[in-house]
Amino acid sequence: MSKLRLKISVSLDGFVAGPDQSVNDPLGKGGMRLHEWVVPLAAWREPHGLVGGEVNESNAVVLESIANIGATVMGRNMFGGHPGPWNRDKPWMGWWGKNPPFRHPVFVVTHYPREPLVLEGNTTFVFVTEGIEAAVALAKRAAGNQDVTLGGGANVAQQCLRAGLMDEMEINLVPILLGAGERLFDGVTDLGGLELVRTVATPQVVHLKFTKRRK
Repeated sequence: MSKLRLKISVSLDGFVAGPDQSVNDPLGKGGMRLHEWVVPLAAWREPHGLVGGEVNESNAVVLESIANIGATVMGRNMFGGHPGPWNRDKPWMGWWGKNPPFRHPVFVVTHYPREPLVLEGNTTFVFVTEGIEAAVALAKRAAGNQDVTLGGGANVAQQCLRAGLMDEMEINLVPILLGAGERLFDGVTDLGGLELVRTVATPQVVHLKFTKRRK
């Protein structure tokens, strides 16, 4: 059965993005520091069309997190663009250019309908206005025997946790403080049966893997 898997970087004080997020600064002030650990890794560079890179404990964690993925779910803020209705004259195409690194269908949770966006590399963005549960169901159907990754941001992760939809969660805990911004667990009081099953500690990041408790 297809699983819903979240992978996300979080600061020590619980933020997945810094303050003052905008189209020009989507991760907010200081937010890029959350991802400095992953950019040098071979597992990150290869899907982005880059060669080389570091191969270490974190690289193995990233390889595992992207294995057997057949679809992605993300929120409107992660897909990006100005808030509100889509600009029909100059529609937002995402942060990733004409050839995004997904290579599979991506389901974007939004309040505003839009025709699917077909890009290079077998990536199609499908815009879902019926809510997070509908988006997850569509993604699982598209993934078939593979899993679905929840790309973020915090709001859709919170919705999935509150609805009990999350099967697996990889928290990449980065030893920095952002002080303000977007918290991952705002409004979440229960992990819905997720239990810590593995810890991988490095000087740059600590990887905490949670899986759903078997009944």
